[in-house]
Amino acid sequence: MDYLEHLRADGARLGAVARRGPEAAVPSCPGWTVDDAVRHVAQVYVHKVEVLKHGALPDPWPLEFSGLETFEWYDEMRAAIVAALEEAGTERITWTFSPRDSTSGFWYRRMAHETVIHRVDVEQAFDAVTPIDLELALDGIDEVLYPTVGGPWWEEGDTKFPVDATVRIAAGSRSWTIQANATAVDVHQDAAGLHAPADAGTPASSGEQAPAVEVSGDPMQVYLWLWGRAGDDAVQVTGDLDVLRAFRGRVSEATQ
Repeated sequence: MDYLEHLRADGARLGAVARRGPEAAVPSCPGWTVDDAVRHVAQVYVHKVEVLKHGALPDPWPLEFSGLETFEWYDEMRAAIVAALEEAGTERITWTFSPRDSTSGFWYRRMAHETVIHRVDVEQAFDAVTPIDLELALDGIDEVLYPTVGGPWWEEGDTKFPVDATVRIAAGSRSWTIQANATAVDVHQDAAGLHAPADAGTPASSGEQAPAVEVSGDPMQVYLWLWGRAGDDAVQVTGDLDVLRAFRGRVSEATQ
């Protein structure tokens, strides 16, 4: 997948739509204006440029950005993150938050998804949402489930949503089974030809716990649902709604 091409296209669209009205409210991010969303993305780009440059988290952080004009800064950093990724390539060893991928290729993927989700945020402010590429949406479902939700973040039981259940998510030709409890979230992909994560075990069999809830739908809507950018009415749900709400809460904790 050409993550850089998605980053370029969605970044350009984000900036163009945002200029319609920086003071407009962003429905999916209560308390944010469009200006806040644009500045957030610019700051994320700055941070990742520094990570790619030094191979480590920037220190000190955060820097002082308050005096910068929003759109000039955003345009500058949109160009800078593309240049930094191109210069790094996909094999440079660097800091990431994935236990399985310490290469710059991780940031190709993460920045493409960071950009498209916030592109939708800005578009929602003007009721002007445009489609997300099918393969990018499917890849985004996979990325938010692991490493964002399914990483080793829960070992101390630090969650307000200690859901103990199996959840199944399906979109397009792909599906994922998530086994969650208070101290772990394990994810594996079920579609033929897709590998399961190394620590997620083998695909679910008839002897394993059946899903308490199943979520399915159009890949774009499932992707946006996982990121809290679409409501439950955008997907099809079968099963225990209490488990659904708890799982959504767990995802929200991981994606804040």
